[in-house]
Amino acid sequence: MHPDLTERILQHVDTAGQVDTLELAKIFGIEHQKIVGALKSIQAHGDLVTAETVTHKTLDLTEEGRAVAEKGSHEALVYAAVPPTEGIAQATLLAQGGPNAKVGFSKAMSHGWIWLDKSATPPVVKRKVDQIEDKVQFQLQKVAKGEAGEDVVTAKEVAEYKKRKLVQEVTTKSFLLGKGNEFALTLTKLETDLTVEMLASGLWNQLKFKSYNFDALGAPPTRGHLHPLLKVRTEFRQIFLEMGFSEMPTNNYVESSFWNFDALYQPQQHPARDAHDTFFINFPAKSYKFPQDYLERVKSVHSHGGYGSLGYGYDWALEEAQKNLLRTHTTAVSARMLFKLANQEGGFKPAKYFSIDKVFRNETLDATHLAEFHQVEGVIADVGLTLGDLIGTLYEFFQKLGITQLEFKPAYNPYTEPSMEIFCYHPGLSKWIEVGNSGVFRPEMLLPMGLPENVNVIAWGLSLERPTMIKYGINNIRDLVGPKVDLKMVEEGPICRLDHA
Repeated sequence: MHPDLTERILQHVDTAGQVDTLELAKIFGIEHQKIVGALKSIQAHGDLVTAETVTHKTLDLTEEGRAVAEKGSHEALVYAAVPPTEGIAQATLLAQGGPNAKVGFSKAMSHGWIWLDKSATPPVVKRKVDQIEDKVQFQLQKVAKGEAGEDVVTAKEVAEYKKRKLVQEVTTKSFLLGKGNEFALTLTKLETDLTVEMLASGLWNQLKFKSYNFDALGAPPTRGHLHPLLKVRTEFRQIFLEMGFSEMPTNNYVESSFWNFDALYQPQQHPARDAHDTFFINFPAKSYKFPQDYLERVKSVHSHGGYGSLGYGYDWALEEAQKNLLRTHTTAVSARMLFKLANQEGGFKPAKYFSIDKVFRNETLDATHLAEFHQVEGVIADVGLTLGDLIGTLYEFFQKLGITQLEFKPAYNPYTEPSMEIFCYHPGLSKWIEVGNSGVFRPEMLLPMGLPENVNVIAWGLSLERPTMIKYGINNIRDLVGPKVDLKMVEEGPICRLDHA
């Protein structure tokens, strides 16, 4: 807005007495919207001007109407397409005339410009008059210039052109300005703050203050936003708590190979214990504090077997078990909790544990794999648990996630037997997808801990990232975690609501 536009408007009102804002826009040669903006500024300073709303209705050409004004009406074009002497076959005329040929033919016939000779085969269209006046084109050209008064285009003709979608009525609102009770040629600056000095001196009584806008929205406070992973994690955690599970402490990202592998009856020659699959720690490189009796039992069952097992038949090395690493699964936490459960005061008591936390694997990064991700794990220890108990628990757990179609496939894990991969049917993808792994912990893992022989432990685990990607429609895991994450997605992401029963 020009800095002195408000004063120019006031000066014009002072001279003319009354003026329409549309007229002002023409006089000043600027957009009408800028005049309206300046008027709002004037009104904010008090009753300087009166502004009465005025409605103007004008005619404007449609896209088809502009084509008629430029090239001629449909009926005139049809007439021009008829040769002066021999005429033209009706089918040929309509085919060559384009989409508006039918309308043009009908109008030209009603005007008496052409006639149809049905004695010929096929019927021939011939001219009936030597020349015509294209009144429609003339009138639409006047409409385009804003010169279409009642003497040029009658109300009946306007209605006809509206019906033919050649013109449309445009409503424009403007303001008729006049002098107000507080009229002045300049604007007084409005005060926005009431100070102590104004009150003390009495100056406040002579000043004008800007009105408060109580409908204005306040500035939104700066706040944090929950990542989609945290939202889905909260839902998973709530499901475990509803099923009576206790949460395991998972704050030890660095774990020894003993608890991560050996305690789980995973042999020291297993490929997962290679540096290509596991992140080993340089400092401190080794752990030294272990429950010695338990460590000896683990060594024995690995090397010589026991509890009805032949073991792996190799020389178990303490140096290998001492190596520190970033835990590759939260099952290492489960092993610690089961050992604590087996050796608690008062003897064994049934327990249900869960954990949701990060694990680390030396993976090649791609659209579905990260070097660090979350593992969701559930563990139940009780007397006489069977594979049927595991399947029933899994159905209940996944039903709370909104997943009712499950299938199980036999699998191999060093520390579970039997073992099962869990598949669910994904309606969006129209196929079965793997969602987790499960099994019954082996006696070679449980009995060295000191658990009674009649106690079985069932467990299952799944990823947190995969259901989050499905829930939020994310195809690339690097769009969910890492430097490429769209912070706007995190800020505006909806609350996670799993369809649990």
